[in-house]
Amino acid sequence: MRTRLFLAVAWGLSCAAFAPSSPSTGPEIVVVPSGSLRLKGFLWRPTSSAPSAAPAVLFVHGSGSTDAAHTGGFTMAETAEKLGPVFAKHGYAFLYLCRRGQGLSADQAPFMQDLLQTEQAARGNEARKHLQLVLMTTDQLDDELAGLSFLKSLPGLDARRIAVVGHSFGGQIALLAAEHDSSLRAAVTFGAAAASWGGSSELRDRMLTAVRSTTVPIMLVHAANDYSTAPGQALAGELAKLGTPHALKIYPPFGKTADDGHNFVYTDIAEWEGDVFGFLDMHVKR
Repeated sequence: MRTRLFLAVAWGLSCAAFAPSSPSTGPEIVVVPSGSLRLKGFLWRPTSSAPSAAPAVLFVHGSGSTDAAHTGGFTMAETAEKLGPVFAKHGYAFLYLCRRGQGLSADQAPFMQDLLQTEQAARGNEARKHLQLVLMTTDQLDDELAGLSFLKSLPGLDARRIAVVGHSFGGQIALLAAEHDSSLRAAVTFGAAAASWGGSSELRDRMLTAVRSTTVPIMLVHAANDYSTAPGQALAGELAKLGTPHALKIYPPFGKTADDGHNFVYTDIAEWEGDVFGFLDMHVKR
């Protein structure tokens, strides 16, 4: 049932030189300005031609692994290659933007996990949690908002039909982006705050504030063996009280560990593909 998709990475042009191109199976490497930084990302165009400008998705990756090149158990290039062709197949432009200090943007700033480890060593675990929240709501969010501005400026894409999709820490940023930009048509999160929800009241309050402050339709996704499904359940409950369009999907356990369940966005695409694209198509393509 599971489909494995592979492609070769094609080196492309920068943001300044980007121009409309014919449909392609491979991504271009684009440069996205974020303040004084020049971030890089993988950009796919839809694989089928359409008479109108294409809708687009900004993907928000997690906070990383033990090094700046990995996330979710794979290199960042691998995770981009797993997802990009799937979104392009469904008619979406897809930008996998590497935030400062990670992946293609590793040379633009220190790796966030290094900053957190330094803070923990100096001031303890609570200080680390607080710094992660500060970075999420400032530098890390700024990079994703820059990615949205980049997508809105590209020829051939419809600036009025853009969604964000985020995994793990990136799912939290996706919710903040929805709070910040009411023009977004949808937000989808995979495992948002699953590893940190129970350990930080400050984070819980911030995520609940975000969903209370947006009218953007939100889909919350977990595998049953994620670190925790409590964030999705709590946020969905809040959205239901507010009458905000939303969906909560908790899929059967995937793999054998909590890591497997948390990262199933990359490893069990066939499981969530129909539901997620049904949600996106309903809110983004109409």
